[in-house]
Amino acid sequence: MATDMPSGTFGFRFTSSDRLALCNLFAVGRDRVQDPAYRWDGETRTDGPLLLFQYTLDGEGVFENESGIYRIGPGQAIMAQIPGPHRYYFPEDGTHWSFLFLLMRPDLIQPNWEDSLRRLGEAPFLPHTSCPIRLLQHIWDEAHGARIIEPYTASSYVYQFVSELCRYASAPQGNNRLWPEKIRLAVEYIESHYSRMISLDQLSERLGLSKYHLLRVFTETVGVSPNHYLNRVRIEAAMRLLRETDWSVERIAEQVGYSGGSYFIKVFRNLTGLTPGNFRSGEGTLTYSRLFFD
Repeated sequence: MATDMPSGTFGFRFTSSDRLALCNLFAVGRDRVQDPAYRWDGETRTDGPLLLFQYTLDGEGVFENESGIYRIGPGQAIMAQIPGPHRYYFPEDGTHWSFLFLLMRPDLIQPNWEDSLRRLGEAPFLPHTSCPIRLLQHIWDEAHGARIIEPYTASSYVYQFVSELCRYASAPQGNNRLWPEKIRLAVEYIESHYSRMISLDQLSERLGLSKYHLLRVFTETVGVSPNHYLNRVRIEAAMRLLRETDWSVERIAEQVGYSGGSYFIKVFRNLTGLTPGNFRSGEGTLTYSRLFFD
């Protein structure tokens, strides 16, 4: 990071009605420190409750908590709750520490924050090109440009940032090119053979993995189990057939890989909230070109 890169910390103290469900942006900052006097203790701070996300751009700092001591280098973040049993500081043997940080009140976003923290850990690595980090830089730019001037914009940035963290954490990098090769092959096989398959035993045997290992790694990587993913692919195919043909529900069920119409209807309703008949007719509902599943 260049030493002449702009720095600054911007605080926000907007007044809004207690009746409104708004997230609270406390501060956003970018700084470069070289003084060993830079030190924050999460148990003695008095400005909480707060959630801290601090991302290292260049140099190095130290983060200590009950889990251990971390040297926080470029691309690594600190995720901490204030007050809390942690400290972060500039090391005596350091040259500099450049970082971006965001401080937020936990109201409304605490469960989402805790989910991303559980998945990523307290000192995660994130590429500088990842969505959460690009958004963090954008929030700082907007604050630096005096463009966050009311609570609605501030709230939307807080919720968007924590949502991007959750999305990044639940589907690593949101990019299946980075998935393990065996998982990519499993997904490709499901998408090509959904109409005539598939048990977990068959899939694991084909990939040369134990079914328990496949189930664990597939679920961690894709975010759903192989069976759930198979059902999703089948239901997407069924929706196309419901829109484009006049086939009976039983025929469509058989075509996409279900042995009977009743189970197909149950799965279809669980995933879409509609019966196949309601989806086809559009009666009492929107007419969808496509439904997206989580």
